[in-house]
Amino acid sequence: MNPKIMISTILAALLAAGTVSAEGLLHLSWKPDYDAVKYDVTFSRRDQGKMEGTWKTTAYMSDMLLPESGQFKDLQELYWQEKPLDFDGYPIGMESRPRSLESSVTPVSRNAPLPRQDRSGERGGALLYPVYSYVGNPGASSYEIEVLSAYPENMEGTAHSMYHIGGGDFLYTDFYDDTPRFGTWYWRVRGKDEEGNPVGQWSLPQKRQFSTEGYTIGLYGDSITHGGGRMSYGPNDLEYSYGHYLDFDTINLGDSGNTSHDMVERFDRDVLPFHLKYLLILGGSNSLRGGVPAEEVIRDLQEIQQKCRDHGIVPILLTLPPINPSSIDKVFHEPTAEGWEEAFRKVNAFIRTQPHIDTAAAFLYDNLMPEHLALDGLHGDVEAKKRMADMINRHIGEFVK
Repeated sequence: MNPKIMISTILAALLAAGTVSAEGLLHLSWKPDYDAVKYDVTFSRRDQGKMEGTWKTTAYMSDMLLPESGQFKDLQELYWQEKPLDFDGYPIGMESRPRSLESSVTPVSRNAPLPRQDRSGERGGALLYPVYSYVGNPGASSYEIEVLSAYPENMEGTAHSMYHIGGGDFLYTDFYDDTPRFGTWYWRVRGKDEEGNPVGQWSLPQKRQFSTEGYTIGLYGDSITHGGGRMSYGPNDLEYSYGHYLDFDTINLGDSGNTSHDMVERFDRDVLPFHLKYLLILGGSNSLRGGVPAEEVIRDLQEIQQKCRDHGIVPILLTLPPINPSSIDKVFHEPTAEGWEEAFRKVNAFIRTQPHIDTAAAFLYDNLMPEHLALDGLHGDVEAKKRMADMINRHIGEFVK
């Protein structure tokens, strides 16, 4: 299964059936626990200090939209608590104290998914392949994303804009754009029910801008470079990007799901427009775990190196971090090819004969990534991405003058 789907945010459990009333929505958020996969959220109703009832739901991110009706109509009587959980549903921290729901929510007048903050201006946030993240609205079981070349002329209704240039239907709440975007564009999203009928309206459009100018160092690779981790977090959650922890600015040219051959094929289109001086290259993990011979991956890396040199770019290979087939199978239900360990060793042995930074040396676990560093066995979580960035920060001066 494509990692673009597997590392996407899973939509939160629905809190109310059907569409919400015209009264609008309530946005509830809390401080994220980056070791959590999901949260147990408990709501309670109190009358004159006495508990009158509780109900629970599961959230896969640290915020959610609630209907301003039904169970949530009388906010002054409601309290809420959240508890971080691991992949198997076990608590990994203490449940928060009861807090007033009325003082914790922000009213949202539009019955639509809520786009999350655009973090593309932060360090490590400039993505050639953008990811659009949003909080799902109650009653929606899937979503339609629309990418636009200009601000839409139709803010009401559910029809596409005359500026429609991309998008599609999606089940989850991190949509991976498969088209590299340049210049200025917009995106918006609306909910759909199980029959595909509209739930509410389009969200307010979010503006995005991206320029090919001003970048010296690029990051080139697959989903390990693109970002995301802990199953519920995508590339917009920069805490799961090693680029976020570097001491210097970069352009992220990663594309989730890439094989080393994919990286060769898209090099001219995706790398050359930026006129880079240096390229950090991390690729081959998907190929090797899928059974591609190490020799073929090495040939792909050599071709990328040569393409760089042909265009005045200094190629800097990164050794492949370890993986964990048991964790990959547990989360993705995907097998890993036999002989993967020897294949990884061969590729890393080659890389260590070239101009490189040894990111794999940050993981001294005999080529097996422990679960606490990569829940899904492939995409390093926060600590793993920090370790990779630390190795790069320590050695980048050997190349960049």
